[in-house]
Amino acid sequence: MASRSIKNRPGIKKKHPSIGFLAVFTVFLAVIVAGFSGVYALGSSWIGDLEDYDVSDAGQLNSSLPSIMLASDGTELARFQVEYRDPVELDQISEYVREGSVATEDERFYEHGGFDLAGIARAVYVNLTGSGKEGASTITQQLVRNTILADEMNDISFKRKVREMYLSVKLEEQYSKDEILLMYLNTINYGSGAYGIEAASQRYFSKHASELTLAEAAALIGIPQSPTYNNPIDHEDNCLARRNLVLDRMLTNGYITQEEHDAAQAEGIVLNTTETTVDGLEKYPYFSSYVRDLLMDPDGDYRYSDDELFKGGLTIQTTLDVDSQEAAEAAIKEKRESLNPAIYGALVAIEPETGYIKAMVGGEDDEWATQKLNLATGERGVPNPGRPSGSSFKVFTLIAALEAGISPQTMVDCSSPATIPNTEYGSTIPPLENINNYNYGTRSIQRAFAVSSNTGFVRLEMAVGIDKVIKVAKDMGITSALSANPSLTLGQSNVTMLDMASAYAVIANGGVRIDPTPVLTITNSKGEVIVDNTTPDTSLSKTHREQVISPEVAHAATEVMKSVVNTSEGTGQKAALPNGQVVAAKTGTSESYKDITFCGITPQLATAIWFGDPSNQVTIPTSTGADDVFSRFMSAVLDGQPTEQFPQAADPTYKNFSDPTYHVGGSASSSNTDDEKDDEKKKDAEDKDADKGKDDPAPTPTPTPTPTPTPTPTPTPDPTPTPTPDPTPKPDPDPTPTPTPTPDPGGTTDKPAS
Repeated sequence: MASRSIKNRPGIKKKHPSIGFLAVFTVFLAVIVAGFSGVYALGSSWIGDLEDYDVSDAGQLNSSLPSIMLASDGTELARFQVEYRDPVELDQISEYVREGSVATEDERFYEHGGFDLAGIARAVYVNLTGSGKEGASTITQQLVRNTILADEMNDISFKRKVREMYLSVKLEEQYSKDEILLMYLNTINYGSGAYGIEAASQRYFSKHASELTLAEAAALIGIPQSPTYNNPIDHEDNCLARRNLVLDRMLTNGYITQEEHDAAQAEGIVLNTTETTVDGLEKYPYFSSYVRDLLMDPDGDYRYSDDELFKGGLTIQTTLDVDSQEAAEAAIKEKRESLNPAIYGALVAIEPETGYIKAMVGGEDDEWATQKLNLATGERGVPNPGRPSGSSFKVFTLIAALEAGISPQTMVDCSSPATIPNTEYGSTIPPLENINNYNYGTRSIQRAFAVSSNTGFVRLEMAVGIDKVIKVAKDMGITSALSANPSLTLGQSNVTMLDMASAYAVIANGGVRIDPTPVLTITNSKGEVIVDNTTPDTSLSKTHREQVISPEVAHAATEVMKSVVNTSEGTGQKAALPNGQVVAAKTGTSESYKDITFCGITPQLATAIWFGDPSNQVTIPTSTGADDVFSRFMSAVLDGQPTEQFPQAADPTYKNFSDPTYHVGGSASSSNTDDEKDDEKKKDAEDKDADKGKDDPAPTPTPTPTPTPTPTPTPTPDPTPTPTPDPTPKPDPDPTPTPTPTPDPGGTTDKPAS
């Protein structure tokens, strides 16, 4: 290589002309037509806002720094940027790049003081005589144009040129030549979204800038003159011609030998491209896009602009636990393999004591390109996002009843079918049925919850008050609109799994609600922490902590919810965990089997799961539940961890409640003394359905005539026939439902009780 190497040229600061206006004024006179009146006053006005501009912070010259999103363990999830940029040090850049850039863009770079009068004169002569086309901007001027004055880049005027020259002189007084060259090479546009030489090397040749050959370096050096038309992906011929010009100039300036020049020009352009990530989302796009949208929501807590997120150099550490996320995706995917391809799944898992979102499945990652709707959070901007939750919504009626002082051992009429008065609306609720029209008779609220009796819980909801149920749901974290009608407790309003997981987390956290958050901390480009959600209600936190239900009510609700999983009649028995970790939960199935849900809590996590067809066309097989998905997910997450207990508290203060209108009142001396009439009813239905298919709801079995209950303070149970040897009902965990009649507005006629 020739001796005129950049490394032999000292990168020290040199004495430069004064940066006073006189120097700029002299250049101004040399460039514009002589005799232009008032030039001094005009020039002063052009640079007035720049006189106090501080160029001492080199970081600000990199006008666009990517923001990086990380999982809780530091795994990179996303990189948000308007351009692909990866700054490096000067010794990480091939000497060919450094020398070739100087030879091509500014051969007097080491001799001028920011702008080059000789270069300007030469450019004017070449352009006016038609002997070619040559730019007059130095490397320092190009750096200023692409960073400090980036907003003025398209302003082709003397004013911009003067401002550019003025700042170039200031830069030259502050930095060495090598420092300026490095900033230039780290910021210049090399086309195809690549900014900076390292990004360009990776984009076109999939190698580091230090590894570039002479021919490769020359090809990249030629691109910035016209990034659109000189990049080798779209315009190889243009790139080749420009590359050869770079090699010619390197030869002329003594940076390479004739042999090196000829060998490099004989080479073709052999690309080995690396595609940049689509919209910056690298892993778990449903979660990453949720965080991105949350940060940029103009009505949200963060309200970052495009420039702040895509140019601000933020580091966003999220709450996502990679192991939990992997377990969630595997559990959803395994379940989907047994279902119609049109059926999708969603899952959200939240740590109750912190509100941290540990896992979120809004769809399958490999389908992100075509299915961008996040099924865990619903479509942003839609007034009522989400899907019907089914009977998992009954937990809010349970808690409203507990808050009203109604004991879980209070009796409720769960007979089916049932015609229930609606005094609040002055009408009668359309006839209701339990699943398969099972007649559960009169039983405790706890046992009605375990078997998910529709008739019993609509009666309880009406006795407590629909407005009370809505208030509880809202206080616990349901953000979507809720319809104030008797079908509310049956889960016909749209909700998101994010909201459901957040609400159930309140129960697991002793009644304390902490805003769910996917963000742990945010650090700015200077390394300063600007958001810290590790402690709610602090100056840097965006989360809030509030006791929304009492510890006593939360404890009582947990005890009732355990019966869904750990009793023989519970609808969520498959959710039981093999390590013995206690689980409290509620299952849910929407009308016509279009949605199934499972919301379960342990002291470690609150998890909400949904399966269904987003287009609401395909029904789910009646034998399908989501409790097994919960067990599969939680078993993986808690593997090797010790079991924990829910927060303990005393029982709430209960009163002797009685509502003869809705047949709620009285107490069961034990859970085994409730009306056993439902045993024979279920056994008869099971016998009739034993040979029927499971993909479609079975025909409605002929119900046993049920006398209209007498409206007394304590409803008298129907006469009980001689019980079977086993007094405890043992329903099929996945009973087959009846056909779905057309529902009447405000009620439901075939609400599966799961």
